[in-house]
Amino acid sequence: MAMNKKPTTGMKDVLPAEMEIRDYVMNIIKETYREYGYNTIETPCVEHIENLTSKQGGDNEKLIFKILKRGEKLGSAMESGDINELVDSGLRYDLTVPLCRYYSNNQANLLTPFKALQTGPVWRADRPQKGRFRQFVQCDIDVLGDPTYQTEIETILAISKAIRRIMPDNHLTVRMNDRAILKGMTEYSGFPDDKAADVFITLDKMDKIGLEGVRAELIEYGYDKEATERYCELLQSLGKGPEDVRALGQKISSVMDPAKAENLAEIMEAILEVSTIDFDLEFDPTLVRGMGYYTGTIFEISLEGFGGSVAGGGRYDKLVGKFTGQDTPACGMSIGFERIITILLEAGFKVPRKVGKKAYLYEKGLTPAEFRDMLKKAEAERNEGVCVAVAMMQKNKKFQKEQLAATGVEEFVEFYANRA
Repeated sequence: MAMNKKPTTGMKDVLPAEMEIRDYVMNIIKETYREYGYNTIETPCVEHIENLTSKQGGDNEKLIFKILKRGEKLGSAMESGDINELVDSGLRYDLTVPLCRYYSNNQANLLTPFKALQTGPVWRADRPQKGRFRQFVQCDIDVLGDPTYQTEIETILAISKAIRRIMPDNHLTVRMNDRAILKGMTEYSGFPDDKAADVFITLDKMDKIGLEGVRAELIEYGYDKEATERYCELLQSLGKGPEDVRALGQKISSVMDPAKAENLAEIMEAILEVSTIDFDLEFDPTLVRGMGYYTGTIFEISLEGFGGSVAGGGRYDKLVGKFTGQDTPACGMSIGFERIITILLEAGFKVPRKVGKKAYLYEKGLTPAEFRDMLKKAEAERNEGVCVAVAMMQKNKKFQKEQLAATGVEEFVEFYANRA
């Protein structure tokens, strides 16, 4: 039986032209993160199954690639008849849960606060579609151990700058909210406290179904009409600036401490004053973020002309405590690496070069001396910073050059045997 040459469903092979773009983008992201003092770490791709199913990852916990036990343990588990006993680990679905385990395990050897830079593949058994794969790369920065809003400010500054460096001609919009404000608005409107999460699910569809769609769905699901109308009127009345956040905080002060709104307003004002790049910064009361571990501020970055976000994150002050028993302030954000790569590929992006890229093509009949001489010339150019690829000429030289040009080769040098 022949082996299958295609990748498994939801995975893909990356060809050299795309890989060059991926390396270029990744280098910019890492360089920008490091400017803000983040330290590179690495966590295993495989995590304990109990960590991945701790009800912190939202819907992602339904998409875990689970790993069976091995050897005698698997045999014993199969004999037990309990399907839950078959698994002891799984592939990570994000980088945040592994980071919190890492921090909990290594805290004694880490700085406080700890600024982590982590990139790598994650896996979700999602339905594959354009731009969405079951294996994809995330690029995270997180700060653990800092309760101040400096964390939110620098996180947004760093990631917005990285995206701007990658895509200088695309306008950015940063949208912000706070989980406390989300909950305060539902409580003020009169929704039952234990139904707030369900209301958020409908609210999260605002960009697709609009305010009228949100109103209709809430009523359809049986929520009180008066509470629904009050909620929708509140949503419709809100502006996007820091002053609007403060006004909302005062309006719902009977159910939420206005200091929550003041905190978000001050973060927004600081970002607007400090940032050296141009982007829109907006308060978005419909921003939800689906992960179960968020506890405070939440934020996303979008690009003009492209649906969805290209970065997102927030504060998760309770997650480390799931490992240690002691809550630790934490905040982070992730760039949607695959989404950015897809946008660049569709736009025909070419990696800018500081030095040229050449190809030495030689015919098969070179003598050993001629061959060595050619390699010496290639090595001399490489020592000068030029990228030189050496390859034997193919019969269809025109097609060969076209393929090399697709990888960024701009100049060709041909070497022939001296037949004199």
